[in-house]
Amino acid sequence: MKELIKRLVETYGPAGSEESIREVIMEEVRPYVDELHVDALGNLIALKRGGGKKLMLASHMDEIGVMVTSIDENGFLRFYGVGGISPFSLIGNRCYFANGTVGVFGMERLDAMKDLTMNKMFIDIGVDSREAALEKVKVGDVAAIKREFCDLGKRLVSKAMDDRIACAIQIEALKQVQNPAYDIYAVFTTQEEVGLRGARVAAYGITPDIGIAVDVTRTGDTPKCATMAVCLGKGPTVKVRDSSVLCTPAVRRHMEEVAKANDIPYQLEVLEAGGTDAGAIQLTKSGIPAGVMSIPCRYIHTASEMVDYDDVLNGVRFLVKLMETEYQG
Repeated sequence: MKELIKRLVETYGPAGSEESIREVIMEEVRPYVDELHVDALGNLIALKRGGGKKLMLASHMDEIGVMVTSIDENGFLRFYGVGGISPFSLIGNRCYFANGTVGVFGMERLDAMKDLTMNKMFIDIGVDSREAALEKVKVGDVAAIKREFCDLGKRLVSKAMDDRIACAIQIEALKQVQNPAYDIYAVFTTQEEVGLRGARVAAYGITPDIGIAVDVTRTGDTPKCATMAVCLGKGPTVKVRDSSVLCTPAVRRHMEEVAKANDIPYQLEVLEAGGTDAGAIQLTKSGIPAGVMSIPCRYIHTASEMVDYDDVLNGVRFLVKLMETEYQG
């Protein structure tokens, strides 16, 4: 899967600008599904027929980024974050726009780190006037972090592992599933990073019987990190809660039973901050039973998010079995 992962994470696709990554995913899944369509909010919905109830899977295509808010007379770009992004993670990093323009994040004063905010930063695209800058970018343009995929063997590092690693798992599961127990609506959602917007629209249109989001989650296995019972390499997680959702208890039990029955290692996840598409799915119409499978990830919302390849492979196994095992409620 590593070539697929590399292709996905290195493709441009900040929230609200998912066209390029959607095209890549569309070509990957087309041979393995019965129907493909794109809805009004840009979600890619892939239907694999199996009969029975409707299972909605949701992996978000979008990544964090920045949007240009103004351009000064010397060609420096001011910006704000698209999704949750810390200014401290940007210093010295690069970004790139849809047209290929590359910029460097800078700050006004090197002694201002203790009270750094984005309005004290700028993007330098290598020009010396506003007129020259306007030939490359304009106010409202969105940039993604520029950082390549790195294969460390057991560990994989890149920008946009959140949530392209889940997109890769969902694609691979669609390739491998043999006997789906549902009509499977595998949705690659938009605008998750700015409020779970794509999943809300997709779930409303599908009205699934059960929804499972696939995302990343934080870990508690680095020096002096916040306490959390999730580690790299110990398997994908079954989420209990996050800021957006209290997972439906029956769905959580179902997921645990599927993992145990198929000898798939898993961890229970209690995420104190952060949300997932399951929060939007669960609150659709009169309510949808919802759960989440997460891939442990270090350094989330930075340019170097890290996952464990064994967790990824076990995530594929887990998702395939969830697709093949009917939820009884």
